[in-house]
Formats: sequence, C-alpha cells, structure tokens
Amino acid sequence: MSFNAPRRECGSAMKPTNVLLLDLNPACDLGPKLRGILESSSDINIHHQKESVKTSDTNSRWADAMTRIVSIVKPAVIFVVSPGNVLRPVASLFESLNRWLPRPPVVPVSDTGSRDELMEAIKQGADDFITPPLDPVEIHLRLQKLLDQTCGGETLAHNLQARLDEKSSLRENHAKPLIGRSESFLAAVRKLPNIAISDDTVLISGETGTGKEVCARFIHKVSPRAASGFVPVNCGAFPEHLLESELFGHERGAFTGAVASNIGLIREAEGGTLFLDELDSLPLPAQSKLLRFLQEKEYRPVGSTRTRIADVRVIAATNINLNEALQQGRIRRDLYYRLTTFEVNLPPLRERTEDIRVLAAHFLARTANKLRKHVNGFSSDALLKLCLYDWPGNVRELESVVTRAVTLSEQALIRTHDLSLPELSPKSYQERKDDFVREWERREVIALLVAHDGNVCRAAASAMMDPRVMRERIRKLGIDPDDYRPKGYDGSNE
Repeated sequence: MSFNAPRRECGSAMKPTNVLLLDLNPACDLGPKLRGILESSSDINIHHQKESVKTSDTNSRWADAMTRIVSIVKPAVIFVVSPGNVLRPVASLFESLNRWLPRPPVVPVSDTGSRDELMEAIKQGADDFITPPLDPVEIHLRLQKLLDQTCGGETLAHNLQARLDEKSSLRENHAKPLIGRSESFLAAVRKLPNIAISDDTVLISGETGTGKEVCARFIHKVSPRAASGFVPVNCGAFPEHLLESELFGHERGAFTGAVASNIGLIREAEGGTLFLDELDSLPLPAQSKLLRFLQEKEYRPVGSTRTRIADVRVIAATNINLNEALQQGRIRRDLYYRLTTFEVNLPPLRERTEDIRVLAAHFLARTANKLRKHVNGFSSDALLKLCLYDWPGNVRELESVVTRAVTLSEQALIRTHDLSLPELSPKSYQERKDDFVREWERREVIALLVAHDGNVCRAAASAMMDPRVMRERIRKLGIDPDDYRPKGYDGSNE
C-alpha cells in the first residue's frame, strides 16, 4: 500500500525529508523490509546505513560513529534496527544526538528485544518502538506523527541548528524538546544555546505552566555542566523556617529537630545546576545568603562556623510580576540584578495560538505511542475549540487535556466532546472580534487610569482623546475611575 507523505519545508523549500534507517543487525531481514515500506513514501529520502554491534566496542566509539552518520544525513527521524540488546546502541545514539538542538525522534525496531527493554528505551528518550510483524499502514501513520512533530512543527530544528563544543561530555538523557513556531516563543528560546555555553545566572519568568523548568533543564542539558546534576527546588513548597537549611544545609543540633546534619541542595548540585523555582517565596534572609553565594561562591550551613565553597550555576524562575515584587520588597533588588545576567520571558499560550496545534499533536502522538492506541489526530471542531480556549494553565493544562482525551478516546479522531474544556457559546467571527476589541480597550483604559491616578482628563490627554469621549468609553465599559484614585483624592482638574 502506497502512502505519500506531504512535502515539508525542512531545510530548503519543497525538498524531500531525510529519514535515517540505522541497521545495527544486518544479519536479519528486518532492515530491508522496513526500508521497502519506507521507500513507498515518494517524498522521503531513505538513508539505509548498515553497522554491526560488537561486544568489544565502547559507548564512546558508538557515539563518535553516530555523530558522523547523523551529521552527514541530517535526518528528521531515525529508525534503529537493533539486535537483542536494544538499550546499549540507543543510549549511545542519544549521547551523540545531544549535540543537536533539538535531536530528531528516535524509534528502536527489534524482533528479539524484550518488551521490557523497549519500554526502558522509551523511558531513556525513545519516541516510539516497532516490533514485527511490520504493518505498512501503521508504520506510515507513526512516521507521519513523528514528522509533524519535527518538520511540520517547525520547532527549534531550523532556528537552533547550532552544535555544541564536541569536547563537552553530555552523559545525561536528551533534553526535552522545546516545541513551538510562533515568533514570540522563538524570540524567547532562540538565545538559549548561547546562554547555555555561559556559566552566568539566568532568570526565567512566565506564567504557571509555560515551561520554565523545561527551559531550565534544556539550558542545563546543552551546557558543559550536563554531565553533573540538575537539582530543582520549589521554594514555595518548603516552610519558611526550613527552606534556608534545605538550600545551604545545617549542622546537627542547629535547631530543634535537627537530629542529623544535612549537606544541603547547593552541595548536592556541585558541578551542575541549581534551579530555584518560585524565587519570590525565598525568605529575605535566605535571599541575602544566596546573593553572597552568587557573588563569592561561598556559603555557610545553618549552625556552622565554617564557610564552604561550591561550583554551581543558578537558574531562577518566577511566575509573578517582577516590578511589583521589587516594589513590594518580596525580591531584593541587588539579588534581582545579580540574577538577571540573562533574562528569558516565556509567553503564555494564549499569545502563541499558532503553537496550540503543534503542541497538541506532539502530546497526542506521545500518549498514543505510549499506550499503543490508534489515535491519529483531531477533528476540525476539536482544533477550533483548542485554539479558542484561553489556557490559564498554559502548556501544562494543554498537555493534561490532550493526554486525558487520548487515554479515554475509543475513536481514531479526538472530537470536541473528548476535550474536558468549558463549552464555548457559538459565536460568529465578528462577535469574537468585538469581544476581543472590547477586552483590549478595557485593559488600555484601565492602564491609563492607573497611570494617572484615576484622573480622566489627564488619562484622555495622554491618549490624545477628547475627555468627553473618554468618559463615554469608561461608562460603556463599566469602569469606575474612583477605583484607581489614591486615598484622599479630591477630584480636582476633572
């Protein structure tokens, strides 16, 4: 059965997509059979590379060999036909692919490996796996999903094709992909490879669920520190009196309940990266100690008289308005300036609507592959519902909604009733446009009133608007200027 994959603009426009078939078990006929199935797709270039796995070969040899092959082929997807030991060549392949941003999807193919081995490969980062008998229709559908995640999704594959220094030893699993093609998203993540090469502090801001920790892990895993640990700390999850000792450690008997000493999370992150989420929850005394650590790389555990030194890179994150936090004294200004050597602001999902389809397709394919379910996509009504929703929980909420829909669905397509989202009242394009304009105008008017202490005349002058028109807009929008006037305001100059 023939299957013609749609042309994708991967690299240069209208070029066939490269797919690498890495045959590590040339003694069996599984590779040639898979090649025949893949070659029935006219818009795909199949690169069939035969290699033998020898027990005497080291992982580093395999990593170097894979680097050469992938650098030549530049594949969008990699199929690995492996003998019984699936994990070793796949792990070596991941090690070599850590040099690409992001890596292409990897699919192990085996007729002798156990299901447990294949599932372990999934845990290590494989995107799917295939076992005989080979079903052409199923393989083409899976390939379609994988290509949609890479070429069709147009993530960082074309924007971040930078290679890391080959002297860097990246022994951890591959970085979780940063998926999106909207300009606001790409503007935020385009600079990550250069940030990763540096060793300076980073502050990542963005609403809850926008992917701040994913971004931090990406920076770590493509940095020279990737061989050491990434230690995440949710500062809001600890009681204030315990957070300082969790970070810096404590000596036995330093406080009530300290029955044993604790080395602390900074010491645990030695040589690697410490990720401080919800930075604004860090108590001011702990912020002062953190500032000293950032400046001098020195710290002192609670109850200790001895100063210690640690080689740790700090990445911090917050989901609050930083200007408000600074004005309210929740974050020390000197700490803020020290942390913002590099700043990354992740846009909310409602501001990157074009990414919703790409992300939803990625979560659908991942869940369907994991559960081995034949769920192929979304109906047009379901996609419309996804794109019109505001997503207050951002990417995390979208992931949860799609995962639940795929898990519970009994059909090949996800439909509107499968999505656990509020029902949208049917509105015309013009009605939705009017709602959007009204909400935008409301925000603009409120911002003007806030900036001018509720003084309508000054707000109107700032907007180059007649005060009578401004008052009429305020009335229609149901806004009360008194809500934005300081206490004791006498209403003069109105």
